[in-house]
Amino acid sequence: MIGGGSWATAVIKMLSDNLEEKEIYWWLRDNDSIAHLKQYKHNPKYLSSVQLDIPAENISSDISAIIAPADYIILNVPAAFLKETLRDVTPQMLVGKKIISAIKGIVPDENQIIGEFIHEKFNVPLNDILVISGPCHAEEVALEKLSYLTIACINTAHAADFSKLLNTRYIKTNISEDIFGTEYAAVLKNIYAVASGICHGLGYGDNFQAVLISNAIREINSFVEAVHPIARDIKESAYLGDLLVTAYSQFSRNRTFGNMIGKGYTVKSAQLEMNMIAEGYYAISCMHFINKKYQVEMPISRAVYAILYERRSPQIEMQLLTEKLN
Repeated sequence: MIGGGSWATAVIKMLSDNLEEKEIYWWLRDNDSIAHLKQYKHNPKYLSSVQLDIPAENISSDISAIIAPADYIILNVPAAFLKETLRDVTPQMLVGKKIISAIKGIVPDENQIIGEFIHEKFNVPLNDILVISGPCHAEEVALEKLSYLTIACINTAHAADFSKLLNTRYIKTNISEDIFGTEYAAVLKNIYAVASGICHGLGYGDNFQAVLISNAIREINSFVEAVHPIARDIKESAYLGDLLVTAYSQFSRNRTFGNMIGKGYTVKSAQLEMNMIAEGYYAISCMHFINKKYQVEMPISRAVYAILYERRSPQIEMQLLTEKLN
């Protein structure tokens, strides 16, 4: 596991139900958190109620030491920090390993989803790249509330093998071959959750939210069809389900961030007040650039970009948006 946030901690919890703790290796950036984990068996910053009995020698800030013995490498840091995290990793270090993206973001500058970045930067075959997606908040995993995940890989046999490591009495898994669609949908749903939060902060009600999100899933469908046109059902939980939970849940950091923007916070003040990264803020800039190539009509996404990066009035942009929805 590469990452020390709430979702990384939640996935560690799932893995611990199916593997011996000595088989799990965990990289964290923060040495204070590492020391706390080794002594008290809890992540001090995220999901601190979850007990994690990983051996002390398997937890380290030395990424090469963590990667070397592992068959699966799960990437679980904010997309904006991925390049820095992998700075000392070489393509040779990843030969023969399966790389799993649990990030739900886009790598800035390259403007690539995680799978594309890993494939091009580290020469990892697409068949060895997997994606974890689906409507699953870390906080509910910690409470062992029933949740569903989709594991995507072009080689569905690899997806099936990895899914067995996450299946527990409170986690059910589905298999998909749509690594591009599931990754892009996971990125886009964060943007629409920001839009949902902005509208809530402005005082729009549930009736409008329903219209907003029904339009959002159509935007997602239009975009993933333009990027990777294969047979998929956009109503499946990896697409629609993930959008719904991220747009509506009290645990959604992107919705929380948007709500603060709608209430009048500046981007910087909202970021400072939040303890976690809202991937939607970074994603909208990348998606705005990517969509210059595909030219998909995405009025909700465009409104969020105007508010966050062009400093347009949330009230005015959302009022203009209401005339474009149906």
